[in-house]
Amino acid sequence: MITALYSGATGMTGQQHKLDTISNNLANTDTTGFKRVRTEFVDLFYQYAQNAGVPVLAQTSTLPSGVYTGLGSRVAATSRIFTEGNIEETGSQLDVAISGDGFMQVQLQDGTTAYTRDGAFKLDNEGVLVLNTGYRIINETIIVPTEAVAIQFASDGTVAAVYADDTLEVLGQIQLVRFINPTGLDALGNNLYRATPASGEPQEGIANQDGFGSFVQGYLEKSNVNAVREMVSMITSQRAYELNSRSIQTADDMLRTVYGLKRS
Repeated sequence: MITALYSGATGMTGQQHKLDTISNNLANTDTTGFKRVRTEFVDLFYQYAQNAGVPVLAQTSTLPSGVYTGLGSRVAATSRIFTEGNIEETGSQLDVAISGDGFMQVQLQDGTTAYTRDGAFKLDNEGVLVLNTGYRIINETIIVPTEAVAIQFASDGTVAAVYADDTLEVLGQIQLVRFINPTGLDALGNNLYRATPASGEPQEGIANQDGFGSFVQGYLEKSNVNAVREMVSMITSQRAYELNSRSIQTADDMLRTVYGLKRS
């Protein structure tokens, strides 16, 4: 009965973590390039009263199964699912979506590198192409001349200024990187990720070549969160939380009965 109390507690703790994860997914339904997170569970250790395969006394056969009690469950991982979200038209010439595999590289204030799929660009007061958060693309500082009347993004990441006489001036090229295990990336917030030993080293390449994705101007990648599926998961998790709570209450009632027998 004591084991039932602890097992129920581990179940409630795990389901609370899952509910927190689902709530975060739902909160980012409209976040550009957001990737949903999934909670994964594993069972805990077992207490064995009798092992399977033990010889039966005075017989040559062995026990086909053992006797054991599970000790609950725990959260093993919160995995980010990097499936591509829907590409939605925005009409802005500074918006670009990555259709396919790849991340853009940006430099943080401390000089370290972060990675993003959020292509909602802006121009700063110097005419430099920056993200919404103000971070610049690494390896290619793209400065748009004041005389330019438009900006073009080619599918391979080449950025060009368009002048009034329809002439083009190439300003630079945005490269992409990919990871052997993107799930291993650390989320930093602001639609940014950081490489870790689990993600592997970034592999640089040119967009639209060698399996890398391509840039699509005038579009943004939406969140890959499916609100209906998340709501179903939330209901399921809530029911599991209630059942674990009920198992604790039942174990407590049984303990009260045992203590009552001792007093009588």
